[in-house]
Amino acid sequence: MSRISVCGRSPDLRDGLRTVSTGCVLLLQTAAKQPMASGEAMRDLEIPRQVWRPGPAGSVLSFLLLCVAASAQTMNLMVPMRDGVKLHTLVYLPEGQGPWPVVLTRTPYELARSADARQYTGNGYARVLQNVRGQFKSEGKYGSFPDDINDGYDTVEWAAKQTWSTGKIGMIGGSAPGIAANMAALSGAPHLAAAVVTVATGSGYRHAQYPGGIFLKQMNELWMKGRGIEPSAAPRPLFRTYDEEARRTDMRNSYSKIAVPTINIGGWYDIFGQGNIDNFVGLQSQGAGNAKGHQRLVMGAFGHGELSGEITYPKEASDRHGQDAFRWFDYWLKGIDNGIAKEAPVRYYLMGDTRDKSAPGNEWRSSATWPVKSTATPYYLHGGGKILLTAPTAAEKDTFAYDPRNPIPTVGGNNLNLPKGPMDQRKVSARPDVLKYETAPLSAAVEVAGQIFAELFVSTDAEDTDFLVKLVDVYPDGYEALLVDQGIRLRYHQGLEKESRVEKNKTYAVKVDLWSTAVVFNKGHKIAVHISSSNAPRFEPHSNTWNPVKSYDQAVIANNTVHRAPRQASRILLPVTKIYDSRPSN
Repeated sequence: MSRISVCGRSPDLRDGLRTVSTGCVLLLQTAAKQPMASGEAMRDLEIPRQVWRPGPAGSVLSFLLLCVAASAQTMNLMVPMRDGVKLHTLVYLPEGQGPWPVVLTRTPYELARSADARQYTGNGYARVLQNVRGQFKSEGKYGSFPDDINDGYDTVEWAAKQTWSTGKIGMIGGSAPGIAANMAALSGAPHLAAAVVTVATGSGYRHAQYPGGIFLKQMNELWMKGRGIEPSAAPRPLFRTYDEEARRTDMRNSYSKIAVPTINIGGWYDIFGQGNIDNFVGLQSQGAGNAKGHQRLVMGAFGHGELSGEITYPKEASDRHGQDAFRWFDYWLKGIDNGIAKEAPVRYYLMGDTRDKSAPGNEWRSSATWPVKSTATPYYLHGGGKILLTAPTAAEKDTFAYDPRNPIPTVGGNNLNLPKGPMDQRKVSARPDVLKYETAPLSAAVEVAGQIFAELFVSTDAEDTDFLVKLVDVYPDGYEALLVDQGIRLRYHQGLEKESRVEKNKTYAVKVDLWSTAVVFNKGHKIAVHISSSNAPRFEPHSNTWNPVKSYDQAVIANNTVHRAPRQASRILLPVTKIYDSRPSN
């Protein structure tokens, strides 16, 4: 499909394109005898507005370009935002008479990466692709996702006003384009009627930047560097509270104002997995207008890229049901009753032992709700590295020394440009700065589906520190498959909204949100919890000082403690959905 650049203030040129379409065949025959520009030159030509006026043209090439545009119905535009910044926008229109509903993608990546226009125009949709500000040909300075609120609003409403548009706008995107779609929904753009969002969060602070208050160093710095923004030269580690800017760009604070029915598609090992879940749950129960009760959630066993490690899930575990997007848009943008509204709102992949063909799990499940019905079951940490279903009866503790100059290396998990997935933790779990707890081999398989929390009682002899927690599925051969891992910065023990100093060696209660999973711990496996204070470069190492340091040579060693007592019982809460029968089958 040819790309024709259009200059001038008015981007709505379909009427002008139609006026020359009847002469295309004759003109093409004539032009075939003339010298032509190369394909690359054709793509880059800028056509002055006066070329589109009726009357003689200056060259056969000009007429030929008009004919290509008329048949392809493609526009290459610079669309102004409210502050005058113009964003590079491609418009692809179906053949025939409009108007059509519009499917929009806004992206910081090359538009060629979303060059799927024929798929949309062939299904009766106008396709609009736009680079966000400061990226490629778009004007302005790139400032990450907060700008996508106003720009998303302006672009949706611009598209709704075009004569080739029905005024029904849908948005689709994965990762950064998915976040841009979420920000447009947050903007309250009245003509945004539906969305399909894959592997994307609606809360940058909580899921993409500072989960638990700890900076996701490798993911953020490398990704921003790809957008032309170098890592901060500020002393380290970076500290940030859940401030007004974070609150403004967090969909979780505005579900009741968002009226967009959305399919959220996420992965258990994806960098934004909990964001997809939170947005489904929040909009399904609290959303405005068509959002409430009209959400969809798909969660599979995949990550932000290919998984690593020796645990391999079946191919169908990563099925994202991408074709549902057209059924979703047909229903919400065209009003076609295709039955999608009657389908179960939730589909999730229940992971399991991939080495035992008779093991439960490793299958897709459907549900009317998320979370599914479960029992929050405490698994208590005990001496000797044990996990029991009963609380401790005596006061005990485990202490380890964390040295910021020798952090624990990242091995798997929800990463972007690092190896990811259920990797074997034995590479790091035997270190002396890791506390390792596990159950006895399970006499019956345990099914878990939902959000995981660790409730810990901790202390430190430093001014501040981090506590990081992993939930691990230990296979009978010893393989320690990572399921989820997150942490908390101790200064945020009273909440992410404010920093609170701690007293040295005083015990504090902290709650670590480990995000969600769905898995069956097979019979004979062990459920394990690993606690440490570092996981680098996934998380930026803490210097164990209240203020950041110019060099980690100024960092201090922290002696960090996990307490275990009847009234200070450190534990992990698992949403248990089923205990399988331990008896052998007949």
